[in-house]
Parts: sequence; structure tokens; C-alpha cells
Amino acid sequence: MPYESDDYLSRHFQTSGIDLTDKVDELVTLVVPGDSPNLPLYRDMLITVIRMAQADRNRWDAKIMLQTLREMEHAFSSLEQFKRRRKVTVFGSARTPPDHPLYALARELGATLARHELMVVTGAGGGIMAAAHEGAGLENSLGFNITLPFEQGANATVHGTSNLLSFHFFFLRKLFFVKEADGLVLCPGGFGTLDEALEVLTLIQTGKSPLVPVILLDQPGGSFWKEAMAFIDKQLVGNRYILPHDLHLVRLVYSAADAADEIAQFYRNYHSSRWIKDRYVIRLNHPLNEAAMQQLNSEFIDLCKSGGFQQQAYCESEQDEPELCHLTRLAFAFNSRDHGRLRELLDLINQPQHWEQTS
Repeated sequence: MPYESDDYLSRHFQTSGIDLTDKVDELVTLVVPGDSPNLPLYRDMLITVIRMAQADRNRWDAKIMLQTLREMEHAFSSLEQFKRRRKVTVFGSARTPPDHPLYALARELGATLARHELMVVTGAGGGIMAAAHEGAGLENSLGFNITLPFEQGANATVHGTSNLLSFHFFFLRKLFFVKEADGLVLCPGGFGTLDEALEVLTLIQTGKSPLVPVILLDQPGGSFWKEAMAFIDKQLVGNRYILPHDLHLVRLVYSAADAADEIAQFYRNYHSSRWIKDRYVIRLNHPLNEAAMQQLNSEFIDLCKSGGFQQQAYCESEQDEPELCHLTRLAFAFNSRDHGRLRELLDLINQPQHWEQTS
């Protein structure tokens, strides 16, 4: 969603006769490039820290804030070099032994994703995480480790390299698992894997995270995810705790090739999306033909709060990403609610018969 400044942060305040607002403006002007669209954001960040210092919070609160800011800034800086590479986050049990069929499957998954020029992101541990990195190789691997006193260190592929980031807080590591993911693959695992699966689906279902392909991967004949999905269908859909369309947010497959194909299919025409004011904008690799537009405005009009679907060109509101200016936009007033239906829409626009034919 677009940034909106909090009024209470921007209000004029003074301490001991010193006009802190002017001091903050002076500091921001000194360190931020004058043409940066982020200048008001940095200003509000500084004011937030100053307000906390004014209140002189307890030491634990202050240490949490400091550690959070430090870890986030370090992660942003470290990941800048991988900014334009698509990444797939892989979850699964750290206790899966190397001789287990799921270990071999995860290793094959890593190699398959690397062949598709996708980076593999894991928690950098053993089991499924080690196998996926082993298959992908260091050049195509990123590890987001958590610092714990009783767990083993990072796996051999990423240990001691610049492709490994360590986090003190679980919530920050979770943030980057999702933030950096252009797709997620979940192999069988324990509480942690189930936690990640349900949290990711919750974030996508509620629009707090961009829509990406979520793949449940099991070995041929395996019942781990099949039984989990049966429970979700019976208990969650059956009791109307979720919408039937929400099940479209996830796909169950039984091979590394099928997992990679699902991700590749997702990005055949869909490139990315964002909000521009009250319009949801989908960037397309290929413009849609007239028949496809008519179908969207007939079959998916329930996704629109008002009006319908329009194709449009790059607009000035997107000047922060000029490298994407050549892409066609599909814009509409999304109701922000039916993300399962939105996934169905993406499946339609990803089919080549719905694209304009180019000579």
C-alpha cells in the first residue's frame, strides 16, 4: 500500500527550548540526496527514534528497537546485490536425514530451480534446507540463519559466505523470508514448517503480502500435505472459516519439476503488482487481447469495487522503477478481499491464447 505519513509524527515539538523539528530537517538535508522520494520517510524514522528517546523507554524496549533497526539495515544492504534476481524460499524439516527420499527430492528441487535461474532461500540449517542449497549451489543460494545457543550452525553450502545472513529475532527473519520470495515451496516438516505455511497463506489471503505461488511438495505417494489439505478443506472451508477460493492460493505437487513448472507458469505473463492510490496495478509481460479483456470484465467483475478492468501504459506515479516502464499494466479497483479469486485471474492471463499476437 502507498505510504502515508502519520500526522502525530510530523507535529511541531520542542525540548528545552530546542526546535527539534528544524534539527531533524537539517540532518535529513545533510545526509539524504535532495531528489530522493524517501526523504519524508527518513524524516519520520528519525522523529520516531527521538520520540522514544524523549520518553526514555526501558532498556529492553530500546535494545529491541536498536537491534531491529540494525538487522534490517544490514539485511537491506546485503541483499541489494541480489535485488533483480527472482528467489524461491524453501521450507522443510531440519531433521530430514540425507538418506531420506525427501532429502533427495529437496536436492533435486534446488538444482531444478537453479536451472530456471531462481535463487534458493532457506533458513540455512540442515535437512531439507541443506539439501536444497546443495542442489542449487552457492551461486544460487541464500541463507537466513537464526542465532540460537543450542542449534547447529549454517549448512556447508552457505557457511562463512556473504550469501548468509544471521538474524537475532525470528520475526525479522520471517519478514525477509516472505519479502524476498517470488515463490515458496514447502516440504514436509514440523511445527516450524506448518507455522510458515499457515503464516504465508494468511499474509497472502489478507493482502499483507504480494501474491506469489505457494507450492506444497511431497514425495510420490506421500500423504503429509494431502492429509493436511483434506483437513483444511473439511474443517476450514466446511465451517466457512475461509472461502473456497482461498484453496487456489496453494498447489500440491509430487516432483521437483512440477514445483518449478508451477512457479514458471505463474510468471509467464504476470510480472509483478503494486497499488497506485486506489488502483491495483498488475504488470504484464504481454498485453491482453480484446477477447481476454471482455472475459475479465464478465467473469471477474466481482473483484472490482467499481468500474472494470483497463489496460494502460506506464505512468508517472511509478517513476521509482523506470526499468519496468515497457510493461503493460492491467489496472482495476480491487476489493482487497478475494485473493483466491485474484489467483484465478492470474491463471487466466498467464495463458498464451489470451495475449495479443505480435508479428
